[in-house]
Amino acid sequence: MGHGASCGRPSEEVDFFGAAQSGDLDRLAAALRSRPSLLARSTLFDRLSALHIAAAHGHLQVVSLALDLCVHPDVVNRHKQTALMLAAMHGKTDCVRRLLDAGANIVMFDSSHGRTCLHYAAYYGHADCLRTILSAAKSAPVSESWGFARFVNVRDDTGATPLHLAARQGWRRCVHVLLENGAIVSASSGAFGFPGSTPLHLAARGGNLDCVRQLLSWGADRLQRDSVGRIPYEVAVKRGHVACAALLNPSSAEPLVWPSALKFISELEPNAKSLLEAALMEANRERERRILKGTKNALPSPSRSDDAAIAEASDAEVCSICFEQACSIEVRECGHQMCAACTLALCCHAKPNPATQSQLLPTCPFCRGGIAALVVATRAPAGGDDEEGSRLESPRHRRSRRAMNLSGDAGSTSSLMGSIASSIGKMGRRRTDSSEQVDDKP
Repeated sequence: MGHGASCGRPSEEVDFFGAAQSGDLDRLAAALRSRPSLLARSTLFDRLSALHIAAAHGHLQVVSLALDLCVHPDVVNRHKQTALMLAAMHGKTDCVRRLLDAGANIVMFDSSHGRTCLHYAAYYGHADCLRTILSAAKSAPVSESWGFARFVNVRDDTGATPLHLAARQGWRRCVHVLLENGAIVSASSGAFGFPGSTPLHLAARGGNLDCVRQLLSWGADRLQRDSVGRIPYEVAVKRGHVACAALLNPSSAEPLVWPSALKFISELEPNAKSLLEAALMEANRERERRILKGTKNALPSPSRSDDAAIAEASDAEVCSICFEQACSIEVRECGHQMCAACTLALCCHAKPNPATQSQLLPTCPFCRGGIAALVVATRAPAGGDDEEGSRLESPRHRRSRRAMNLSGDAGSTSSLMGSIASSIGKMGRRRTDSSEQVDDKP
């Protein structure tokens, strides 16, 4: 990056920029006392100020000193890059936060690639910087002038969004952060209506299995074509990425996608969301294991063993829908509990109203009440004879007692519970021939 001092400059300037690069606050302050105008100087070729150099190297005290001395946070270098861009590029989260607090503009574009600080954080894989920048973008004035959704999907000169860049480089955490914040999963890099590459194309090109898995679980289109008419499966086959090609094969089973119904739930606790995401990924891993079975790229079996599942189910109440896993998700309004997999299946079955195209809230299968908030299931408090009786009671007996308590609604919920259990059992049953080859266009 040429952050060092340039040749042909006076020795005091060389010493000043060297102090900014090394983070020597005392030497920097001494140079400024003797010549305050040094703070406005920049290196000869790259036009880097002391603020640029300190931000790129993560020297928070030097950055704070420069900002306190009224250095503008949006001063640019030769490529119209700000100190915020360089801090995001090098993953200096503390400096990013300090510059944002000083009012640094997050919607400035450089002149080399037309990228923002969000592009650079995504391209270089700094998920913490991404979160910090996106958190700042939710507040005024960015959200009012640009709009948060527009900023998350901002394009560079090549039409690439931050999600394109993160998927291209194989940064799984960055892909996840962007998708959680509203990045368009199948955005095309083409302009003016012409087709272009999607993040799934770029992940397939690099053979990034984790990114492919993330994008598919968020609903990426496996049949969308790029500028030369290729689907992601053909890109993976051409590059020789067998595992990615097997998952992207259009004839393979569709992955379980994060249900859109959950987006309409007003409150979803982070812990409950983590459980649901884990259930989603576990179901997709089972699908992938079946698809890749018999190949050298076969994925390992889920880490959760049957014995562990049985042990956990014996400690907590067994789900009354599938009778297999322990209840981990609770509906806050009515208190009924289900396992995470059944909760996902329940939300996947909630379809939009065909007349109004509006999404209705999912319905609790036990009391038929609307689900507006999901939390982590709480176990019954221990105490006295009840605790002793619960220990002696088998999981099947507890299931039977739960079913008796809900007998009044049995007629209205039996068909729904059977449908949900059936849908869970059918996940990923289709088989895939990963040896199929597709001729790529030149």
